[in-house]
Amino acid sequence: MAIDFSKETESGSSSGTPGTSGKGIFSPSIITGAVAGGIGYLFGHWMGNAIAGGYPQVIGSGQNDVAICLGYAFAVVGWFAGLGALNYPIKKMLGYEPDFSEPELKPGWTKYFQYTQDHKIVGIQYLFGMLVYFFTAGLLALAIRTELLSPTHHIWGPSTYLEIVGEHGTMMMMMMTSVVLGPFGNFMIPLMIGSKKVAFPRLEAASFWFTPISYVILLSALWQGGFQSGWTSYAPLSIQQGVGQDAYIFGFGLQGLSMVCASTNIVATIINYRAPGMTWNRLNIMGWSMLSLGFTMILSVPVLIDGLYVLTLDRTAQTSMLYGPHGGSSFLWENLFWFFGHPEVYLLAIPGFGMVAEIIPVFARKPIFGYKTSAAGMIGLAVLSFFVWQHHLFQSGMNPDMRPLFMLTTELISIPTGFIYLVGMGTLWKARIRLTVPMLFMLGVYFNFLFGGLTGVYVSDVPINVTVHGSFFVMAHFHYTIMGGVIFAFFGAIYYYTPLVTGFQLNQKWGKIHFWSMMISFNSTFLPLFAVGLLGQPRRVFEYAQRLQTLNDWVSISSYVLGLSLTFFVVTFLWQLVVTRTPAVRNPWGSRSLEWHVDSYPPPQHNFKTVPVVMAGPYEYADLDALPMADIVVENADKDVVRTGGKA
Repeated sequence: MAIDFSKETESGSSSGTPGTSGKGIFSPSIITGAVAGGIGYLFGHWMGNAIAGGYPQVIGSGQNDVAICLGYAFAVVGWFAGLGALNYPIKKMLGYEPDFSEPELKPGWTKYFQYTQDHKIVGIQYLFGMLVYFFTAGLLALAIRTELLSPTHHIWGPSTYLEIVGEHGTMMMMMMTSVVLGPFGNFMIPLMIGSKKVAFPRLEAASFWFTPISYVILLSALWQGGFQSGWTSYAPLSIQQGVGQDAYIFGFGLQGLSMVCASTNIVATIINYRAPGMTWNRLNIMGWSMLSLGFTMILSVPVLIDGLYVLTLDRTAQTSMLYGPHGGSSFLWENLFWFFGHPEVYLLAIPGFGMVAEIIPVFARKPIFGYKTSAAGMIGLAVLSFFVWQHHLFQSGMNPDMRPLFMLTTELISIPTGFIYLVGMGTLWKARIRLTVPMLFMLGVYFNFLFGGLTGVYVSDVPINVTVHGSFFVMAHFHYTIMGGVIFAFFGAIYYYTPLVTGFQLNQKWGKIHFWSMMISFNSTFLPLFAVGLLGQPRRVFEYAQRLQTLNDWVSISSYVLGLSLTFFVVTFLWQLVVTRTPAVRNPWGSRSLEWHVDSYPPPQHNFKTVPVVMAGPYEYADLDALPMADIVVENADKDVVRTGGKA
């Protein structure tokens, strides 16, 4: 008997996943979430003052750390309660039958502001959330470059400058860790593997809704005195900071919980929810990248959360685990932080590589060169990322005998990275490339990552690292690797998947203007910083030698152009989604992959009319006699039932 998911019985829907749109303990909305979060903060703050009023006050604030931390903790509980996320478990504990309504079935845009368990809506929530976080951090970066226009005339002052630098770095590294996993992993992976849902929809929904409150808490540090310990928050400086440091701790901690929830869900989904015939040899490279990313997050992020917990205890309960004069060790924080912090670089890079490998064969019209090599490179990158963290401690006073080991492991990690890079080059070799906007961004990734990768080999060497450590050379290397790689892949994926996600096609001419303005201004911004660093300008210092002003002015002006290019994207992207709304044709890029062969764009609620049966791989573009990837029932625009699968 067919089930009508749009209708509910008195006790709820006969199938589907529990939602939160029906009558619950709280009416689920962002407004009620914010109100309940505010009430929770006030309650927690009052409780903290009541039970720990005799503790030493936060420096210069007159407030108690215990009260602030409890305020943040109860604010998170109130936020989720106001969103309606707790309705289901609370009703079950009280003995009531929860509603099983599904807000994603409702028309209109309001469903994107609800706590929902549809992985596609969660992916769209992540997409726009990540754009907000990225542009906030970008505005902070422009504030940094504005200060560096002059070596002697200052706008912000030393304390404010350090606050902006710390906020920018933390916002980028904390909020943007899930820049690919959040929007595209959640939306595309179930479609790519032929699944109708994810393994843990509640974890998936929670993983996103941790991020808005994390963003607000972190941003609040700016009007609470900030934190001058930078995004690495080294002890003992981070123990001695004011209220803004608590915002760092809780913001980063909530983002860590988000990453654990998202990675657990994506790993379980890929392992257990693949369609019949979807063997490991037929899994998309993006699937391999998400699997590698998920395991890396599961193993590394809890170490960060543990470090933040230790730091919180030192600040609130007056323990001394990180404070040297009282018997602790600041090295403990450095090791806990960087055991997460360097795998985190690959938490950003691995899904970016997977996205590039997913899109390149489509526009090269060739099978991916070295499929197994590429998958092995993803796994090797994830494994080796756990053996390099102490190269950040070369100048910290670590045992000199450990330096050669971590120099070796850091250089070894270039091998699986090289595998992934060469697979892309091999795919492009003698290909008939279509220079669409998504393809241009992917080619930009290869160009930019070449600078980041080569300079990474240099900074992994102890003598060179000692010379350039803490300089703009390392900062330029890092931005070429992450922004030049992952962010370019992110924007390329937006242009590639927008027809599927929204049902509308983006303008190729506007997209090319965005690409070339971003590509030129990005390189004009960060390439001179290698020279600035080699000439001796340190990071996090707002005064520098007069002879470096010309280079710094060039970089600052280029950064403004880069900001304008990104603004152009936002304006044109929203204009095309809201005003012009050009309908997309079915499978406009001619991809074989399963996600492009759903019944409609955007995909229907349960993805596929029937469970696909996978018969071939997703990259068999050169073989005209290749079987379609899967046997899928699709109802086309004329309502005729047809079978498709993306034949080459």
